[in-house]
Amino acid sequence: MTNSRSRRQRGFTMLEIVIVFILLAGIMAFVIPKIFQQVGRATSQQAKIEIQHLAGQIEMYKLEVGHYPENLDALVRAPAGTEARWNGPYAKEEDLKDPWGNQFRYTVPGANKPFDLVSLGADGREGGDGENRDVSN
Repeated sequence: MTNSRSRRQRGFTMLEIVIVFILLAGIMAFVIPKIFQQVGRATSQQAKIEIQHLAGQIEMYKLEVGHYPENLDALVRAPAGTEARWNGPYAKEEDLKDPWGNQFRYTVPGANKPFDLVSLGADGREGGDGENRDVSN
């Protein structure tokens, strides 16, 4: 009776514990990269939404002031000579940065449109794939 009782209370063997850890490590090795990939996509989508919002604010500036701003700081503080028509601020200082903390690149006139507004992605450099890919208006 004590022999069967001690077998039931004995617990897991070292081999069983090692096998469980190996299985968990295998699952985590598959799941974790997928999670980070989804986070990268979500951040890129957030950048696209922020660019669209900021582009709308640039258009509002143009409607009220009469021309596109020379730089994005004009959305936060009235440039000299525009005080009478400037009804801003059109954006906050933190709105001028992408989700990765880099300044949006603003060019007026743009390549094929009135202005270009670009986030250079997570790496802050032109080009790239995945989360490092440029996002533009």
